[in-house]
Amino acid sequence: MKPMSGQTIYTGKEKSVQLSIFDSAPTLYNAEFKTQQFQNSSWDNFRFIDLFAGIGGTRLGFEHVGGQCVFSSEWDKQAAKTYEANFGETPHGDITKIASKDISDFDILLGGFPCQPFSIIGDKDGFKHETQGTLFFEIERILRDKHPKAFMLENVRNLTAHNNGKTFSTIISHLQALGYYVHSKVLNALDFGVPQKRERIIICGFLNEVHFSFPNPVPKGERLALDDILENEDELDKSLWVKDCIKQSRFERMKKIPERPYVTHENVGGLVTPHYFSCALRAGASANYILINNERRPSAREMLRLQGFPDTFKIVVPYSSIKKQTGNSVAIPVIEAVAEKMLFALKEHEWKIRYNDNDDR
Repeated sequence: MKPMSGQTIYTGKEKSVQLSIFDSAPTLYNAEFKTQQFQNSSWDNFRFIDLFAGIGGTRLGFEHVGGQCVFSSEWDKQAAKTYEANFGETPHGDITKIASKDISDFDILLGGFPCQPFSIIGDKDGFKHETQGTLFFEIERILRDKHPKAFMLENVRNLTAHNNGKTFSTIISHLQALGYYVHSKVLNALDFGVPQKRERIIICGFLNEVHFSFPNPVPKGERLALDDILENEDELDKSLWVKDCIKQSRFERMKKIPERPYVTHENVGGLVTPHYFSCALRAGASANYILINNERRPSAREMLRLQGFPDTFKIVVPYSSIKKQTGNSVAIPVIEAVAEKMLFALKEHEWKIRYNDNDDR
């Protein structure tokens, strides 16, 4: 079994990440990809599969660095409806019913396997969960059968602490037993340009011992502010505004009223704290979980923007569904930044092998 690699540090030149203001998909290409030494790489046109695809946030992140999705799977019908509207294809259903041989060959496996069994907010049953907890082993099955060169998995931060860390250790040991060098790190969406505090564990694995490191945070001056993602309130549906009693209750529990715009949410203890960013979007949260200026719920478009989706992303389901879907989705800028680092490491490794072969001759 290979030892866990941990977080390595790459000392090459970094280039900061730039985000658009959602008029188009953000572009995070690193200048390193375009250096002469990596030209004509086999990774210029890599293939990936999108498991537990949701509405396609992970897919967008890897498409933005040149990948092609050759298979997707999502069992939630409403999420699949959104996915189909935006990608022109309906994802396959229940992954437990799909044989590995029926999945197209691919280079990288992507999977944000269901997080509720490991969430602080969720039931925390982990691998004991009857329907969701065991879905990690579907990932393991496909990795064992298809043996792709790399993978990236995403889950809630609490996965690392679940069952006193035993669950996470089990996952890592199973991945290592398949022959992968494994790297993991908790990344916060707030550090990568969107105004949402969303901490998620990212697990990356490689069949080869590549020189991989996780991306650095975006400089604070280049991050989007809350005001950048808010829509014109005059154009919003009035149903987003909460009742006066809810609004008043929030104000009464605040020690100080900050400058607008701000976001509040009520924690399990009833405490209301304002921030200039959103707390993590949640699929199963109450309707009034997050309020803008204590007055209204975020719009569907604003929730998508908090996850880094472009304004070209189509909304084809009711508000309640898009709320659930964004809560289950990923922060695209985080995924794209990780994808960029993975691709650079894979290209660099390929180039080193090519260079050494030529040198030997």
